[in-house]
Amino acid sequence: MPELSFESRFTNRFELRPFQKRDVEPLYEAVMVSIPELSQFLPWASRAYGRIDSTRFTRDSIRAFREQRAFDFAIRHRDEPRRHIGNVSIWFVSRGFRSGEVGYWVRSDESRTGIATEVAARMVQVGFEELRMHRIILRIAVGNHPSERVAEKLGFTREGILREELEVHGKWLDHTAYSLLEHEYAAKKEAIQALVGSTLSDLPREDSPIDG
Repeated sequence: MPELSFESRFTNRFELRPFQKRDVEPLYEAVMVSIPELSQFLPWASRAYGRIDSTRFTRDSIRAFREQRAFDFAIRHRDEPRRHIGNVSIWFVSRGFRSGEVGYWVRSDESRTGIATEVAARMVQVGFEELRMHRIILRIAVGNHPSERVAEKLGFTREGILREELEVHGKWLDHTAYSLLEHEYAAKKEAIQALVGSTLSDLPREDSPIDG
């Protein structure tokens, strides 16, 4: 099974890099300005969120990447590398069946600028081209219309509703399941590359190795 390197990946506007210990404070700041929106769909996002949660996530993310269990990337503007824009991740749902999932969130004061589509498209490339996945899914809470549009722009197929799949702050949420297969990706490859945009070489930078 292919392994994913610790190097940064790039899109037209962003660097996507594995988390480092120094990301705790920027991550915390981004979450706090986004709590009203994130708390609608994510169980970990609440007013009780603190720096200890950012520390725990960063530590666990570094470990998971090293162990090749899940791959979380910090989203950073190329010209403003210290400001945390959000997270984008890819992981295996089933290695045996080469099935994976992409997840993401973008800070509220950067929403509606196409960031989620751009970085999710890059993760789709990583999933099919680097991890050799056969199937990638997106699970989107019903009512999360911006994320539904992301799935549509990426060419994913709507499969159906997962009823009361996730409990968020005492309320069970239905999710819409979307998927893209490897032969479909092959047919849509140029369109997805257009969403990613022109990229820098995905060679490691001096600060790209995980420092955890």
